[in-house]
Amino acid sequence: MKKWMASTLVAALAVGAAGCTTGGGSASSTATPKTGTDAPKAQQGPTKFSISMRTLNYDYVEKATNLNEDKWVKELEKKTNTDLDIQLIPHAEFEKKMVQLFATGDIPDVVQAGASTSGKELAGSVQAGVFLDLGDLLKQYAPNLLKAIPQAAWDEVTLNGKIYAIPEFISQPSRRSTWVREDLMKKAGITKDPKTVDEYLDMLRAFKKLGVENPFMGRQDFKYADLFFGAYDVYPYLSQFEVVDGKVQPKFFDNENMQKALQTYKTMFDEGLINKEFATINPTNFKNIILSGKAGMWEMNAQELLQWETQLKQAVPDAKIKIIPSPVGTDGKGGGYLYSSGGRAYFINSKVAKDKIPGILKFFDWQVTEEADKWFDLTLPIDPKTDAEVSEQRYLSGFLHMVKDDAFRKQILSATPEGKDLLKTFETILPNEGRGGLEFDPVLDAMQKNPDIAPLSDTGAPVLLSHMVKMVYGKEPISDWPKVIEEWKSKGGNDVLKEANDRYQKKSNIKLRGPEAQKWK
Repeated sequence: MKKWMASTLVAALAVGAAGCTTGGGSASSTATPKTGTDAPKAQQGPTKFSISMRTLNYDYVEKATNLNEDKWVKELEKKTNTDLDIQLIPHAEFEKKMVQLFATGDIPDVVQAGASTSGKELAGSVQAGVFLDLGDLLKQYAPNLLKAIPQAAWDEVTLNGKIYAIPEFISQPSRRSTWVREDLMKKAGITKDPKTVDEYLDMLRAFKKLGVENPFMGRQDFKYADLFFGAYDVYPYLSQFEVVDGKVQPKFFDNENMQKALQTYKTMFDEGLINKEFATINPTNFKNIILSGKAGMWEMNAQELLQWETQLKQAVPDAKIKIIPSPVGTDGKGGGYLYSSGGRAYFINSKVAKDKIPGILKFFDWQVTEEADKWFDLTLPIDPKTDAEVSEQRYLSGFLHMVKDDAFRKQILSATPEGKDLLKTFETILPNEGRGGLEFDPVLDAMQKNPDIAPLSDTGAPVLLSHMVKMVYGKEPISDWPKVIEEWKSKGGNDVLKEANDRYQKKSNIKLRGPEAQKWK
């Protein structure tokens, strides 16, 4: 988004918050409702409300003709005494479509976004007064939410002491993991899990000798294909700032380790251990290639393993996937970037009709009850056998179950031996890996002014990605990485550094992820 567009949009939102009405409300009912006699009274009959939701690349959702007529939506409405109008936002265009949504002012009663008050997709709407302060309302209408959701997740959606959303929570911040085809390891005679980067490369070479088309499955923007940056602790993401000699800087400033990481990917590229077209492989193709049996190792959220294995077995009946410790660098550590305590979050429009508020909050409050857990997770067969069954289970337990611990589905995993084995992964492997750092929330103003230098939670800034890909493809020398850092600085990075250090000195709006980050307090 260009600078003028961002500032104009925030200004427009501010005007809209003061005067326009959406979601069936009126300008006279925009004040935050109070408890007691002034508290909103519930609608008679089902509470009707609209809600925008990202499709999340779920097959069941994206293939649905009209999700509002889906049998599971209808059943959910019965259980919660609601009438939902689900408005889907395409996964691949989420940020763009969200900005358009706020620009038009046609904002649903409930908006699903990331668990942050300053995410790009929110376009400054929280600060502009578009959403309700939920503090007192939660106490009156949603006691289960306050009890079930950890304080750290509430902190993610709190601004100036006010709670602006209902967050999904993540109990295990090391959520992404290294997946490998165990059956291929056995065929290659590999009896011991690799640990170091060199040992991983040797395993990938062994897969290639077996004829595996994609020993390591790459993906566009290194998304879900970035574990070797983790080995060297140089993730170029929003939460990956560190303190060096008393100064805050992005981790990709570590020139020596960034070059080692890039060289690892270039080695894989040169030796045919990664798809030559990895820079253009989108999420759908990424998954399809893996499920067709053409990949040996990849990265994915640990909770998805059983579903992916079920689908993979349809193409390769003898296939077996296992999670192993992620590659480590010279410091003996590695793993994916550590997630925040919140996942998706649900913001309620400040213009929503007062009589809808109790019903909306009770809808979300029910989602964290034992009854809801059993319905979402155990209604369908716990061991789906076909793509359609996997897709439906994933939709019910992952998409429609909007507020839950999104690290894993404990009800489902506890019901089978295979699930119990996967739960052990959350106890033994994942807690021992993952890269933390400093994160600024709200996002640094200097970054918002220049999207070219601004990273996302798991995607590097465009100016960096362009050079990273060229270096892996051999179009630019990896030794030029210091020049890339200087380019980043010249395009606004110097302002980022100044603002980051000012806020660090003031200890203002900084989040720390990971145990090693505590040393920077």
